[in-house]
Amino acid sequence: MDSPASPKEKVHVLTIHLEDYFQVGTLRSVIPPKNWYRFETRVEKNTVKTLELLEEHNLKATFFCLGWIADQLPGLVRAVSEKGHEVASKGYLHRSLREMQPGEFRSDLIQSREAIERATGKKVHGFRAARGWMHEQDFWALDILAEEGFSYDSSFCPLGREFSGDRSQRFAHRHKTSSHDIWEFPLSTVSLLGFSLPIAGGNYLRQIPDFLMRRAVAHWDATCESPFVMYFHVWELDPQQPRINAAPLFQRIRQYRNLGKMSRVIPDYLSRYSFKSIAEFLDLPDQPAAPHVVELNGSLGSRLFSLPSSHGRHAQARKPLKEPIPITIVVPCYNEELSLPYLANTLKSVEERLSPDYVISYAFVDDNSKDATWETLQKIFGNFPRCDTIRHPRNLGVAAAIMTGIRNAKTELICSIDCDCTYDPHQLESLLPLMEEGVDLVTASPYHPLGKVLNVPGWRLGLSKTLSAIYGLIVRQKLATYTSCFRVYRRSTVAEIQLQESGFLGVAEMVILLDLLGRRIVECPAVLEVRLLGQSKMKVLRTILGHLRLIARLIWEKRDLRKNRLRDAHSGSIPKVSTDGNSPSLPTANQGR
Repeated sequence: MDSPASPKEKVHVLTIHLEDYFQVGTLRSVIPPKNWYRFETRVEKNTVKTLELLEEHNLKATFFCLGWIADQLPGLVRAVSEKGHEVASKGYLHRSLREMQPGEFRSDLIQSREAIERATGKKVHGFRAARGWMHEQDFWALDILAEEGFSYDSSFCPLGREFSGDRSQRFAHRHKTSSHDIWEFPLSTVSLLGFSLPIAGGNYLRQIPDFLMRRAVAHWDATCESPFVMYFHVWELDPQQPRINAAPLFQRIRQYRNLGKMSRVIPDYLSRYSFKSIAEFLDLPDQPAAPHVVELNGSLGSRLFSLPSSHGRHAQARKPLKEPIPITIVVPCYNEELSLPYLANTLKSVEERLSPDYVISYAFVDDNSKDATWETLQKIFGNFPRCDTIRHPRNLGVAAAIMTGIRNAKTELICSIDCDCTYDPHQLESLLPLMEEGVDLVTASPYHPLGKVLNVPGWRLGLSKTLSAIYGLIVRQKLATYTSCFRVYRRSTVAEIQLQESGFLGVAEMVILLDLLGRRIVECPAVLEVRLLGQSKMKVLRTILGHLRLIARLIWEKRDLRKNRLRDAHSGSIPKVSTDGNSPSLPTANQGR
């Protein structure tokens, strides 16, 4: 095995993944990179915690950093470098080698390297694949790394019987490419009955019992000349990170199981063994980045992803308006402390998109939350322009919260959105143009033939579609969805409606009452996604029984209305429908949820 000369004291290699909790591969199915900007970032706090831990143990490490992080937070990446640690590349957007062609990989590699070099002012020597480990069929990537001047790679993690015929592949070695060679530092494994098992750290430290991991690492330290290659993520020192409940169960286990023990386990390993960065181990010198790369530093904006021109498949092109139209966005909130930072970043983007044609005011209605929703609203949205925050003295329900926002609004056009962004608020760009003269309500519809549903449980879809089908048999205007909170209202039509149901049922009741009043309702195809943060407030059995009760009431009221019309036709009088709360079919709101 060709390896650097062993120092007098055995020294191992410590590598750290510099990325945020929402960027990991386990959450990729529910959090695409285009939505990263919406999340509350915790990478700065976690990196500072990591740097303090390393300083406490007087150790240097290699930080494998996403290029996206370097562009968004160049000061943070520069601080890591100035502390004497190596900053290497982990790609730009946390992509797997398997999802890139060689040309794409080269472009991503160069983009990430230049971003890091702009931040640190130093040449990048190393690379590690962001998602998954490199295998024999991925050796083409080593050719590209060598061609681009990288000194080493650390993307191998031989597992199972892989490389069983070549034991040296488990240890640091020089890999010969077609025209170059490059150092490879595989993640450390233990051989058991001819199978390679992972012991390098990270997720393995959290999932495998401590006594087995300690014994395996001690055996490596005692018997192997090659350095033990350890790794962890900065977010693994943050057990309070927001939980992404939309991820599949297995992925949630990988992400969160035993997260709390890492603050104890990692310091234990750092005190037991001596570590260096890979650059130190190879005696690679600090070299300044190419001058043309450094000159670009600071030239990028804070937003790296442009939003698509339309968020709904049925969206219409907007013509520039002579005068911006004032609108109010109503946001009902109940125990949404975790969702509010995500919502705030999203609404900033929404306002940028709508600002040429609309002047936006906001009404946040806290439905007497039990968590810190009210305090978080004041902290995040207190400085928002044209923003009102309202709090119910007791919990009334989502429909009551929407009606409170509508009645407090000063504009004729009012939008209601979900605080958890299960309907992306950017889709207002599709709904608003449909609010033409004569239209009283535009409602989002994921069950429309042009709509879409992403990652929502099948049982919930079945329940919602069944209820919508039943409502469609009763009401005059046939819609694919009756229960969406994502809507645009005409205030003069809706503000005085008196709901009997103030919770989730009231959302459907609004549509039913407008239908009984002969108002025009327009449906817009939309995308419904699974909730990412926090918990749903819906009580399934109570909601089902409530809808059945509402359907029975609707059938009864339609029968009474038909009788009244027949009677009025015989008497020659003209029937009138009241919305002032005095009609027996439109009672005042029930104060229960």
